[in-house]
Amino acid sequence: MRERGDVVSWLTDMDGVLVHENKALPGAAELLKQWADDGTEYLILTNNSIFTPRDLAARLRASGIEVPEERIWTSALATADFCASQMPGGKAFVIGEAGITTALHEAGFIMTETDPDFVVVGETRNYSFEAITKAIRLITAGARFIATNPDATGPSAEGPMPATGAIAALITKATGREPYIVGKPNPMMFRSAMNKIRAHSETTAMIGDRMDTDIVAGIEAGLHTVLVMTGISDEGEIRKYPFRPDEVLKGVFELVRDQGGTTAE
Repeated sequence: MRERGDVVSWLTDMDGVLVHENKALPGAAELLKQWADDGTEYLILTNNSIFTPRDLAARLRASGIEVPEERIWTSALATADFCASQMPGGKAFVIGEAGITTALHEAGFIMTETDPDFVVVGETRNYSFEAITKAIRLITAGARFIATNPDATGPSAEGPMPATGAIAALITKATGREPYIVGKPNPMMFRSAMNKIRAHSETTAMIGDRMDTDIVAGIEAGLHTVLVMTGISDEGEIRKYPFRPDEVLKGVFELVRDQGGTTAE
């Protein structure tokens, strides 16, 4: 079994690990500074496909965490990376916001409603019945069905709201076609992130707060897995699953040297 001392590169989830309700969690800013000072390769991963890395870097900065935008890897970027590997310079019909449309544009895709190669469903706060109908017709006509992430609901001030997974399920019901989902828990997202920073699974760790996405995908990608208890998981949640993370920590502050953490040196 690999130890933390084998780890030279890190992937980490964002919400529940580094921030909670737009406030930095204990040790988050210090850990990122430690990695930067040490020259450690890392990426912050999120299934959120609404925002661009620049948007998310600004959000983190507002919470007290400084991170360059190139250190953020979203399900939108992973989706664009996947689509470009399948069909470079292809065409896509997109349901989503700036995160996914920008990522696909930068990957060389043309946005179109006419005979697209892919229908890509991402997250948006404004799902349009007209756009969903168009997606159903294009998929039925032969376009490949891709979703950025499987999350059925997302948070809002008033409570849960339908997210990518729920809209994808509606389209699946109407077309009989299941989407290929790129984001967590698909280990494809971790592999594309590791490719970006030229990391190897044997020496990379994943920090997350969810057993059903972060940890299972980390295990399937062959990573050292670290579950932190600052998000949605507790001991009862861990016991529900037949697999276990390599480490369970109270929070990322335990990885910071000057706060009592040990390091991978």
